[in-house]
Amino acid sequence: MLFKQKHLEGIKSGTISLAFRKWKKLSVAEGSLIKTSVGVLKIVSIEETALSKITDEEAISAGFKSASALVQLLEEQKEGAIYKIAVAFDSEDPRIQLREKYDLSDEDFEEIKEALLNLDKHSKIGKWTLKTLQVIRENPEMKAADLAVKARKEKEWLKLNVRKLKNLGLTISHEPGYSLSPRGEAYLEMLAL
Repeated sequence: MLFKQKHLEGIKSGTISLAFRKWKKLSVAEGSLIKTSVGVLKIVSIEETALSKITDEEAISAGFKSASALVQLLEEQKEGAIYKIAVAFDSEDPRIQLREKYDLSDEDFEEIKEALLNLDKHSKIGKWTLKTLQVIRENPEMKAADLAVKARKEKEWLKLNVRKLKNLGLTISHEPGYSLSPRGEAYLEMLAL
């Protein structure tokens, strides 16, 4: 479940407590945790609703000026059911602490190497992890669409798979683009030795 950065910041500060989505199929479960750029969010509850039932108060709680502004956005997607989702900030992102751990032991290095080999092994396109890390290193904070061209990958594929590198503490997401974390830099430096 994706959120705009301003909505993420509102959830973290407590000024936003709802999200509305129009989905053909429900894509989150009550109680699930979602890692985001501001930390871990919790899906508190999910309720199917109708556009006509959305109030101004609920729209404001979702970060919109009015129900009509929210409804207009939801109507842009033709098919699907409307879901009202209560969200809350749960905890800081554990990847932040991990990405700052750059004094890698030999064991840390081998764990990262093994994790990357597994990602490559289970990929339909073969080896991609090292090349993607190198492209990010050479083009920090480049827009995802432009970075995808440099990496010779589709934009959506790139975004999905950079998230896997981020989960290992190797990359940092920015608006726009990505950069290597101190951990990612340390890994590439040790790999070059």
